[in-house]
Amino acid sequence: MSIIKTPTAVASLTAKGFVDAPVPNDISLVEEIKRLKAAKNAVLLAHYYQEDTIQDLADYLGDSLYLAKSAAEVSSEIIVFAGVHFMAETAKIINPTKKVLLPDLNAGCSLADSCPPDAFASFKSKHPDAIVVTYINCSAEIKSLSDIVCTSSNAVRIIESIPKDQPIIFAPDKNLGRYLIKETGRDMILWDGSCIVHEAFSFDKIVNLAQQYSNAKFIAHPESESQVLDIAHYVGSTSGLLNFVQQDNADAYIVATEAGILHEMKKRAPQKTFIPAPVSDDTCACSECGFMKLNTLEKLYLCLKYEQPEINLEPSLMAAAKAPIDRMLALS
Repeated sequence: MSIIKTPTAVASLTAKGFVDAPVPNDISLVEEIKRLKAAKNAVLLAHYYQEDTIQDLADYLGDSLYLAKSAAEVSSEIIVFAGVHFMAETAKIINPTKKVLLPDLNAGCSLADSCPPDAFASFKSKHPDAIVVTYINCSAEIKSLSDIVCTSSNAVRIIESIPKDQPIIFAPDKNLGRYLIKETGRDMILWDGSCIVHEAFSFDKIVNLAQQYSNAKFIAHPESESQVLDIAHYVGSTSGLLNFVQQDNADAYIVATEAGILHEMKKRAPQKTFIPAPVSDDTCACSECGFMKLNTLEKLYLCLKYEQPEINLEPSLMAAAKAPIDRMLALS
């Protein structure tokens, strides 16, 4: 009998959010994860904000839009999602017949948490004529209250696809919302949510760092605050930032997004220098998502071995949340 089926193991999983079992000392975790993926017909989807080794193990590595598209296309029986909870939920919604696993159920999202479903439903009811566009970084419940979902890669296209006389609610990220208002010229009703990772950047420290590295271009993710975006040479999604540093002719970049992206940047443009943008907290030199980093190599191994923790959602919720995702994918 496998450990996960015993009452003790199930209780540990329920309490801790991940499989609480010993990891053998005499194995190569990387090789065991590769073996388990093959043996179980499992595929690993990973976000760029994961630790380096997990990124290198991924069958599909990308930003939210790429991973959503990939989840719709995979034929494997098991999807292991090395990301955060809303991403694994999205994979389950898109592919409801698959078993979707998340190494640690505690891998949440500060932005998703900033938009409680009951409060958002009340907010939405005050604007009955508005179409609801939600950033994919939200819970399944919020998606089910939406008309269309977007990612930072396709948000401008989504907003511009909506008739100009149509009122729009945009949630949950107010910083991305303000950026979209500036880019599209559309007046939108914004939910007051934000990501602690992208709001952590220090404007003053970035200015000082830019003076220190005068040859470096400053690039930023649109979840950052407006004053940070205003001084950026380029603003773009995770994939947009990656494409920019490959195609641009500068030799160095100060990068304002989660520091995990620097691993892929260095792989794609090894001749260039990448500097993480500094944050306000003096105890940390760069901005990292603690939720993303909960998915360790050990938890990934145990997740594959015992096929837990599994993402399960009510069929009615999945159906309601899938419609706005499908509308996004059709436009992407």
